[in-house]
Amino acid sequence: MEPAVHDDFVTVEDYLAAEELSDVRHEYLGGMVYAMAGATRVHNQIAQNLVFHLRQHLKGGPCKLYMSDIRVNFAMKSDEYFYYPDLVITCDTRDTHPRFVRFPKVLIEVLSPGTERVDRREKLFAYITLESLEEYVLVGQEPREVTVFRRANGWQAEKVADVDGSLTLASLQVSIPVLAIYEGV
Repeated sequence: MEPAVHDDFVTVEDYLAAEELSDVRHEYLGGMVYAMAGATRVHNQIAQNLVFHLRQHLKGGPCKLYMSDIRVNFAMKSDEYFYYPDLVITCDTRDTHPRFVRFPKVLIEVLSPGTERVDRREKLFAYITLESLEEYVLVGQEPREVTVFRRANGWQAEKVADVDGSLTLASLQVSIPVLAIYEGV
């Protein structure tokens, strides 16, 4: 992530109003606003591959899949947060806001050199506070490795690095072959 756009505290209302007019996406962390870097073609291809397989599985069911322009909103302690995950899946009927999700079931981040540390640490610690979240997935570009954190396993990391392996999302009852995740990369 780039340095904060504002040095001063920004209210949620001001952040949301500015985000509506901005060509650049920003994440909001308890009053601080951070600009997001654009994605690479490899990053985009991996995200598209995941969307393709997940969309096929979720089609016709109660869960909804959203890509990188939909934020996840939550409060932690007395602060409010808005993150833009690469993919978010919600199955909760309370998620009715047109621009963000409050009750995600699965969150997926495609790692890049500029965001990997934040995705592996800051976002992990923030996301696991969400009561609705069942799985958090990190998909590496180099090395090609998928890491899954599951509520059911006490948020312990499970790595899949074998090209013959699969990403299994138990909460959605779906498996995606690692080769399919990296197809065209």
